[in-house]
Amino acid sequence: MTLISSFVDEIIYSTSRLSAVRETQSWWVSQVELKTEDRLDRSSIRVRNPRLLIDLLHCTLHRKNELHIVSDHVRTGLENFIKSPPPEIVSSRFGLLMNQASVDRNYRYSCDALAERFPEQLVALFSPQHGFWGEEQANMIESADSRYEPLDLPVYSLYSETRRPTAEMLEEIDCLVIDLQDVGTRVYTFLWTTLECLRACAEHNVRVVVLDRPNPLGGEIFEGPMLQDGFQSFVGNAEIPLRHGLTLGEFAMFINKKENIGANLSVIPMTNWQRAMHFHETGVPWASPSPNMPSLSTATLYPGQVLLEGTNLSEGRGTTMPFEFCGAPYLNAEEFTTEVARHNHPGIQLRPIRFRPTFDKWQDEICNGLAIHITDPHAVRSVPLTVSIIDAAKRLAPNEFQWLNPPYEYEDKIPPIDILFGNAQLRKRIDQQEPIDSTELNTLCAFNIARWQKEISPFLLY
Repeated sequence: MTLISSFVDEIIYSTSRLSAVRETQSWWVSQVELKTEDRLDRSSIRVRNPRLLIDLLHCTLHRKNELHIVSDHVRTGLENFIKSPPPEIVSSRFGLLMNQASVDRNYRYSCDALAERFPEQLVALFSPQHGFWGEEQANMIESADSRYEPLDLPVYSLYSETRRPTAEMLEEIDCLVIDLQDVGTRVYTFLWTTLECLRACAEHNVRVVVLDRPNPLGGEIFEGPMLQDGFQSFVGNAEIPLRHGLTLGEFAMFINKKENIGANLSVIPMTNWQRAMHFHETGVPWASPSPNMPSLSTATLYPGQVLLEGTNLSEGRGTTMPFEFCGAPYLNAEEFTTEVARHNHPGIQLRPIRFRPTFDKWQDEICNGLAIHITDPHAVRSVPLTVSIIDAAKRLAPNEFQWLNPPYEYEDKIPPIDILFGNAQLRKRIDQQEPIDSTELNTLCAFNIARWQKEISPFLLY
């Protein structure tokens, strides 16, 4: 038997193999002999089948068959907060910014878990875009204030006539706790709701505590471009790249400093999260944070595919595969797919399809387009992929393809594609109707990654 010093807690089969997790875990445990009898810990583990270990490590390194070894379950900030709350929260009245994706590992809502842990202290709830229950669909569909009946608490909507907590909302609390599942993309509005909360709480002397959660895309890869000054909106209100690589807690610390907000901010970090992890490798349960973010595949493609919201191409809203399907009635599916595939797009396969959205763009009309299948989530670079999709659609159907006009996310002057992309360069280049080669494709999406890494390094928790 081979002595190894690494610790193995569980083998997770992702996507289609999730149902085999528990069975596989038991089988793996049968392959090891522990020096301690009662629990797995970081003591040495003796492997009964050394060849098995080599094969497993090979699969993990090359990521060929969806097999991943996870050293420990990631514990979210919510779990750590409940286990070891900061002293100042013990006697505080607090509010909670959350939605129906704010759950613990047993899918229990964070408000219920916190109300039980801190009786009589949770006095108000706040909700971001799409509402507390994630029931509202697209941009600028506002949510009204409501009540969370199980706890008989008010729910203040921060996507309504106000996107910042008012003095009246904050007057009953000493602390605002934020527990939101972000998706790692600049245009996802949970970032900017957090920014507005920091500003309001700084103004009214209310402490802010962010309960950190994983960035579903990990924290090692960045995709541009950077938002340019003059293109700010509620889908991008500071100069950060499209795929930013930060957790929500890290972003809060970064933006609090960058914007000189001065909020009394603390972050409850996760335990065992590593920047190389994608969400499926964390052991944290996934619940849809918004109605068109149903899966991890959606989140993986979202940094690029969200750009389609600035065009008359369907991004798959109104289907069961938002952001994984795209197209329009005026395209030829096979021709369109072939044209997009002339670029090398790692980690995906493309397939020509036809689909009929039940709502949103091209409702009840048959769209010709493509399906994006993820074969390696770590390799996917969705922004260049979507730029090539827009380029192909414009050149194949120059008279039918259109940019959508404002308003978009409360911006009524700048074209939606410009505030989504972060500048006007993409729109102007696409309108030239000349093919974009691979070099130019990368140039359009480029930004100074080294400078970004230097800028965020003081705020990285992991």
